[in-house]
Amino acid sequence: MHIEFRHLRTIKAIHECGGLARAAEQLHITQSALSHQIKGLEDQAGVELFVRRSKPMTLSPAGLRLLRLADQVLPQVEATLAEFGNLREGKSGRMHIAIECHACFEWLFPVLEGFRKTWQDVDVDIRPGLAFDALPALQKEEVDLVVSSDPEDLSGVEFIELFDYAPVFVAAAAHPLAGKPWIDAEDFRGQTLITYPVERSRLDVFSQLLIPAKVEPAQVRQVELTAVILLLVASNRGVAVLPDWVVREVKYSSDYVTRPLTEQGITRRLYAAIRTEDRDKPFMQTLIALARSEARRLQAA
Repeated sequence: MHIEFRHLRTIKAIHECGGLARAAEQLHITQSALSHQIKGLEDQAGVELFVRRSKPMTLSPAGLRLLRLADQVLPQVEATLAEFGNLREGKSGRMHIAIECHACFEWLFPVLEGFRKTWQDVDVDIRPGLAFDALPALQKEEVDLVVSSDPEDLSGVEFIELFDYAPVFVAAAAHPLAGKPWIDAEDFRGQTLITYPVERSRLDVFSQLLIPAKVEPAQVRQVELTAVILLLVASNRGVAVLPDWVVREVKYSSDYVTRPLTEQGITRRLYAAIRTEDRDKPFMQTLIALARSEARRLQAA
């Protein structure tokens, strides 16, 4: 027996309307077409589905069994069709984010909280992009947005500017380097450098300063949390380099100072890497707008 969705809708309509004429009107087909459909369905089933001698027209035991199936299946079908409609209109979808910037977790969480309130039907997830190749994953549609400071020329991917930031040197107020107006690469020789647990190539202090100058600190200590990094720095257990907005936002203590890296300073730019085909999705535009707004708030703090 081959049961189609239209058969289930027919059974349900006749049961609710109590007759062929009203059911045909509800289904937007002729009464003759509806009669043929019922006859064909009964021929397949080998049993009568309706008690035709009754008024209003009622379902037979076999028809009632088919009605129970309709009550189970049709709501799921309608819900799925509604989801497809929302996807086409950009009202729902998936937003899986990979972050190549360890410090950006603290910036991103307020952004996602605002996003969640507006787009409750969008599935949001965060993956640490430092643990896998985030940009190839974006091309393969394994993630939908990558927060990165290293744009690349990739087919089908575009990098949307979010905001600029300055990596700054952080040291205890009593540290000998705290008295300098700026910090050069050579100043890191003999120092304990406290960093996030990230590859050196992903850390601004190495990629933008120490590696080009071929300078190696005396020790590199890796710490997961920004607050703990600042605690250790304030206790004069080492020095750190953090984005300027991170230091302003955490505001752990007044026992440390910040200084620019090099006399000219270093400026980095953060991007949202997305698939070009997703740029015009309303919820993607909302997320990027919220990200820029939160960045402005952090820079003004």
